Amino acid sequence: MNATASTLVGRVLPPVALFVALLALWQLAVVVGGIPPFLLPSPIAIGTAFGELLPSIVSAALVTGTNALVGLIVGAVLGVVVAVVAAFVRFLDLMFAPLIAAVAVVPIVALAPVLYTMFGAGVEIARVIVAAIAVFVPVFINTLRGLRQVRPVQRDLMRAYAATGWQTARTVTIPSALPFMFTGLRIASSLAVISAIVAEYFGGPRSGIGSLITSAASGSNYARAWAFVVGAIVVGLVFYVATLAIEKFFTRHRPA
Repeated sequence: MNATASTLVGRVLPPVALFVALLALWQLAVVVGGIPPFLLPSPIAIGTAFGELLPSIVSAALVTGTNALVGLIVGAVLGVVVAVVAAFVRFLDLMFAPLIAAVAVVPIVALAPVLYTMFGAGVEIARVIVAAIAVFVPVFINTLRGLRQVRPVQRDLMRAYAATGWQTARTVTIPSALPFMFTGLRIASSLAVISAIVAEYFGGPRSGIGSLITSAASGSNYARAWAFVVGAIVVGLVFYVATLAIEKFFTRHRPA
């Protein structure tokens, strides 16, 4: 086994072993302790329900994932653009500060029903907006922080070298801001999925994972509800891993 494979095994094996051990303890606790299914279904029951409902889970995951993805893209683009404007125009930064603070504390549970009333309960627009709002704040804050990492002396040095605005951005501003921006995107990728799922609890088309979790729980089919929760976890992990892969790509190929 070469060094790369050994390192990969060393990173993957411990969390996998811990996960298997936790599942075994969970199953043992349910069986030996006689925990009723409405409190905590066993992993075997959840796994069985997951296999039986796999087509429905995939279909619901695609709906929720699409809403989260669109919201992630819209919120991230707006967050980066507004952060760039705030970084270079001081008075706009002062104007944006209270608005960003207000957006950061908007409760999804109150916003989603209002948006359903505005745009209609038969469309997915409300869920996309909720996800975009959740994404906007961490992307804006982290990108703005990254843009402010460039010290005035560095800008003065670039001007002394007669560098153009693009050259300064390419060699100083962008490399300094990228790690912060991707930190915001990693946080936002999970928030987009969570927000889209939570928004599904409060109305709209009954096609996403959140809606199916609610329906299963209200029907006292808790193994089924947990199976949809597992599907939601998978969607969140896919978003996080995809964002991490994009970050790795851009940090390796960022302008030098």
